[in-house]
Amino acid sequence: MRILLYNPDNGVTRNFMPHLWMFLLQALTPPGHEVVLIDGNAQPMDEESIARYVREQNVGLVGIGAMTRMIAKAYRMADAVRAVGVKVVMGGPHVTEMADEALGRDGGSRHADAVALGEADETWPRIVEDAVRGTLKDIYAPVDDFGQERKPSLQSYPEIPWDKIKLDQFNLLPGILHPLLKRVGAGWGTFRIIPVESGRGCPYGCEFCTVTGFFGDSIRFRTNESVVNELLLLKARAREEGGQIAVFFIDDNFAINVKRTKSLLRDIIAANAQVHWVAQISANLLRDEELVDLIAAAGGKWIFIGMESIDPANLADVKKGFNKPGEYAVVLERLAQRNVFAITSFIFGMDNDTPGVAERTLKEIRSWPPGLPIFGLMTPLPATPLYKKLEAAGRLTRPKHWQEFIPFAMAHTPLKMSIDEAHTEVRKGWISSYNPEAIERAVDSLNHKPLGYRINIFIARLCFRGIYFPQMGRFAWLKTILENRRTILKLIRQGFGGGLHAAVPSVATEPVTEQTD
Repeated sequence: MRILLYNPDNGVTRNFMPHLWMFLLQALTPPGHEVVLIDGNAQPMDEESIARYVREQNVGLVGIGAMTRMIAKAYRMADAVRAVGVKVVMGGPHVTEMADEALGRDGGSRHADAVALGEADETWPRIVEDAVRGTLKDIYAPVDDFGQERKPSLQSYPEIPWDKIKLDQFNLLPGILHPLLKRVGAGWGTFRIIPVESGRGCPYGCEFCTVTGFFGDSIRFRTNESVVNELLLLKARAREEGGQIAVFFIDDNFAINVKRTKSLLRDIIAANAQVHWVAQISANLLRDEELVDLIAAAGGKWIFIGMESIDPANLADVKKGFNKPGEYAVVLERLAQRNVFAITSFIFGMDNDTPGVAERTLKEIRSWPPGLPIFGLMTPLPATPLYKKLEAAGRLTRPKHWQEFIPFAMAHTPLKMSIDEAHTEVRKGWISSYNPEAIERAVDSLNHKPLGYRINIFIARLCFRGIYFPQMGRFAWLKTILENRRTILKLIRQGFGGGLHAAVPSVATEPVTEQTD
């Protein structure tokens, strides 16, 4: 049977790396089946084109995975596939919590023939076998013999054949930047960011987050050997292709067990398996000087930190009091001293926020080493404690906001500002951080560093501005580059004037966290 695994885009934000779930399920598919992967961010499709594709390619089963921000598109695509008689199974955080919605049991239309709840490592092979026999069940859940939910161990992790998978669609860099990057050194014709996981689960239970509900609070890890071997495979591919590959560790908190993380980093260093990588780590864990030393030595270049707010009252309110705003500057300086920089995430529209929160936050950001700030709105995602609290209080303005996805639009009323005021604060954060003048200031702030670091922050800022500002097509990219031509020309002059021999630290990517939808 030919199987299509499809990940939808949300029509607004282009993600800059493929989604791991597709590659993982491909590796877990029983022998004898052909699995085709399409990521809507890299290969745009509409309902008509996916229906035509599955019909012409004789696809027998389509698997669709989506987070809440993508679910409206996912449902439309699933409907189009089912309309031509092909079975659809859906999975991911949203349908795990809203299975009745996907199956049409809530009074709406049915979008899926089957749903996979939670982690599908164990259920996926069974789903494929049932699809072949024509006996698909409505719901597949990972449960033990006693009917209790079972989380898969990661000790026997499937090998993903990164050396054989076609990755052409995931080349990150616009062609217009190739001449500049060739000055850095050989091997910059391609640049890809590859998702890798070393563990799953998070014990923190932040009020707005879907992670604990989906992956649980029990932390599970792959073996160090398994992770190291995957990095070596990716490193070898990059060398053979004469291109660049970086890794995004998609663990929701890469250093949640500091002892284990140090062990993994030491093994990466010992095996010479370093590639440039990005990971998500909470600020409180970065107090550890030895951990930060190992991060830098093992190839870490960017750390995503969910700071959320500079207001301790806000953090306590959403059960994230382990974040200490007074420590932010020290943590970021500690990273920067080792040439590791931060992606700092903030949420506006929290209950203690008032008009002016963007400028107060920006004032703090300007005092820190240059990084990649991102701004979002407090979003009540289905089944989270936040959603339940707001629903009980009657504060939801769009209870099923995911059915009509509107980017950067609130679905509830904040306590101390209006919805429009919250939207204005987010827009100010983005404009102030990603206009051409701000990008130039960030680049110039690294004049004391080798040119590679300035190119790094420049490319990263260009990519990250696309999270908020439309930047999905070639015309939008060309416009962005023209607006930043002053900085580009400056970097080119510096490159030709001083020569470039040091490799550019890797560009980061948009973090795959639900709350930043």
